[in-house]
Amino acid sequence: MRSVSVLMTIVNGMALCKWEFKSTSENPCAALEFNLNEPLAGHVEPTPKQFWVPGPIIIGAGPSGLATAACLQDKGVPSLILEKENCIASSWKLRTYERLTLHLPKQFCELPLMSFPANFPTYPTREQFISYLESYVDHFSIKHLLGMEVKCAEYDSSIGFWRIRVNDLQFITRWLIVATGENSEAVVPEFKGIMDYKGQVLHTSYYKKGDDFRRKKVLVVGCGNSGMEVCLDLCNNQAQASIVVRDKMHVLPREILGISTFGLLMWLLKWFPISVVDSILLSLSWLILGNTERYGLRRPKVGPLQLKNKTGKTPVLDVGTLAKIKNGQIQVVPGINRFTENGVEYVDGRQENFDSIILATGYKSNVPSWLKATI
Repeated sequence: MRSVSVLMTIVNGMALCKWEFKSTSENPCAALEFNLNEPLAGHVEPTPKQFWVPGPIIIGAGPSGLATAACLQDKGVPSLILEKENCIASSWKLRTYERLTLHLPKQFCELPLMSFPANFPTYPTREQFISYLESYVDHFSIKHLLGMEVKCAEYDSSIGFWRIRVNDLQFITRWLIVATGENSEAVVPEFKGIMDYKGQVLHTSYYKKGDDFRRKKVLVVGCGNSGMEVCLDLCNNQAQASIVVRDKMHVLPREILGISTFGLLMWLLKWFPISVVDSILLSLSWLILGNTERYGLRRPKVGPLQLKNKTGKTPVLDVGTLAKIKNGQIQVVPGINRFTENGVEYVDGRQENFDSIILATGYKSNVPSWLKATI
């Protein structure tokens, strides 16, 4: 066992104090143990204004942030994660519905340096994935501070360091790693007349389970993976579900002849250009799913992989929703012109009443709001 010593400098007002954190652990990250809610060693005022962090600061305690911290630690580099929510993996714990499973087989979703437990199914459940992430944190002793919402991160070229303002504190570090993902904030479009609607409106980030909508008539606005899966969950729990499909979209089977579609395309991309792989995927999808345009799901002229590269729009991996659409249990409806008192008016002029409306309108990154400068 070797002793690890990390020097942290705390600036409180005009006083400059140095603190040495020692650990007998082989893990250098163990040296970053401190409590922001208590005065350190009793020699400085509570809640110091500035912290010098000797290693990289990682913003976000989701899978990407945790994986980055583990890989740094594997190379002997201590780091500190700042997370705005009061838990790790907040997107999974706070903004996903209970029956969610991974879209892709587990071998494509595991984090570096640690595999999923062997007894996990091919497509782990939400709870299994969360337990895996929690075990990952424990296994690598990843250091993180919760409830730390970044207000501003700016590179100070005069000193060559990043200044990161979090709550009423400021962290100073040489290295900043942003791992907040693309799903930080819910996107809620403006709809004409939405304030007149008397039913329930909620974003999918607040949707938990179809049981809450049993025997109700529900409209899902948005036909990405979230919208399609929420519709399926509603239908499986005796809700009368409809889904708004405004634009063209690609629907692919989750598996082709028992092989993961994602795994197949990754293998094909090793040998063929994207355009050829797109053609193969679309041909196989047509054989398995049939002509989706018959059910109101028109395909773009550009292939799914090329479309992803150009626009970032991800194809839908069907987990059973299409079968419900084909047999009429889920209705496909056109875009919304406006909300009415009891429902919506579609762009074709038809009106329909709904008990609840769920917005599967996606998310956006909030990084541009707080990342003020780059090197």
